[in-house]
Amino acid sequence: MREKAEKQGNHYNCPVEATMEVIGGKWKVIIIHHLLDGTKRFSELRRLIPQVTQRMLTSQLRELESDGAVHREVYPQVPPKVEYSLTKLGKTLEPVLLVMHDWGNNFIERS
Repeated sequence: MREKAEKQGNHYNCPVEATMEVIGGKWKVIIIHHLLDGTKRFSELRRLIPQVTQRMLTSQLRELESDGAVHREVYPQVPPKVEYSLTKLGKTLEPVLLVMHDWGNNFIERS
């Protein structure tokens, strides 16, 4: 479990560090969790995650897009329509999130 991971010349101490670079941050995992159900508009994500500010949601979506986990589709209409969906890479995070979901349920039940 102590393998080294490498990404574009950047070295990580472990593969978990590389994973956390993509999904780390308070809202990224929650965004991905909601996108597992399918494509969402920005306003839908805001409703699903009422605690996140518009600025933070935009920032987290941009980072996920930059890392290749989220696809942003802009439709040329007035008003502009923007939809977010998981990429093929983003969908590979599903098993990770399902384990986190199960762990969270067990933790909540213990409380």
